[in-house]
Amino acid sequence: MTRTVLPQLLRPRALVPGDLVVIASLSGPLHAVYEPDLEQAVVVLERMGFRVRRAPLLQAGRQRWWSAARPAEIAEEFNGLLRDPEVRAIVAHDGGQTVLGYLDLIDFEAVVADPKPVLGYSDISLLHLVLYARTGLVGFHADLATPGLGGHWQAVPAARQVVLEQLYLRLLTGDEAIGALPATPSWECWRAGRTEGPLIGGGINRIVLAQATPYALPLERFDGAVLFWEETGGQAAYVWSYLQVLRHCGILDRISGMVVGVPHEIDGLGAPGGESPTLREMVLDVLGDRDIPVLGNVEFGHAGPNLPMPVGVRAQLDAGQRTLSLLESAVVASQADGSSAARSEG
Repeated sequence: MTRTVLPQLLRPRALVPGDLVVIASLSGPLHAVYEPDLEQAVVVLERMGFRVRRAPLLQAGRQRWWSAARPAEIAEEFNGLLRDPEVRAIVAHDGGQTVLGYLDLIDFEAVVADPKPVLGYSDISLLHLVLYARTGLVGFHADLATPGLGGHWQAVPAARQVVLEQLYLRLLTGDEAIGALPATPSWECWRAGRTEGPLIGGGINRIVLAQATPYALPLERFDGAVLFWEETGGQAAYVWSYLQVLRHCGILDRISGMVVGVPHEIDGLGAPGGESPTLREMVLDVLGDRDIPVLGNVEFGHAGPNLPMPVGVRAQLDAGQRTLSLLESAVVASQADGSSAARSEG
């Protein structure tokens, strides 16, 4: 059997003050009622020191079915942003249901030629997984612009906003490891243990969908990985089924640890010891005797402000101590000539 040749980790160049960040409709439309939230997201990014521009498809009221535009139109705009040397980062305005429609239209060569951070979660996590699989690009599983920076961020205490803003700024501009992510009392040890490995994950339904396409991550990518996932909406039984898919395709036999995000609007989750299972009970049920550390109820996903989970970056998980640390940077410093040594053996 021929072993899959995996691309090395591809880190974007670190952003610097004054760099251009573009907010784009990579999936869902912008409804007019959320225009103030988008404007607030621009304020947050400008406060971080960046110039901000909207991509042309990001217009309030512009919609085609459940998308901002036809998949080919979104792909064309996305590819244009990837090719534009002035654009140094792309922030998805929202999630949605469109990325599957243009996976075959992405200019992967442009990603390799000029890697840049793409930020977002939900449907955008599918984009992270595919770009990582094809090019090795670090995926910035982080807050979206409108429901995140301009929404959830504005609903938390000012002190938490400061923590998040500084964390994101370090993630995008610093070429040193962040170290321990800021934990809260909500984090739960579901199975004790300690491990290190690359972070791989996203929305659990998007992980499953990615593996059903020609753009799936080779199973070798999951060897020793710390799998992170979250879910919103639907039924508890759906989550159990997605976990079973990960079991059947061998992913659960390869990972070294698991981090589970705060569940959001999932029907059928119960209290401990009740007739309906808790998320912890479902996870441990499917894992069976796989003795890997599991940390639950971590703040990433649809439930509120997201801690960044950079896909491909090596992390240390200590579930018993309820810690998760990033052991390497997600970006690289620019060289004197403006280029960057983005490839890594990571």
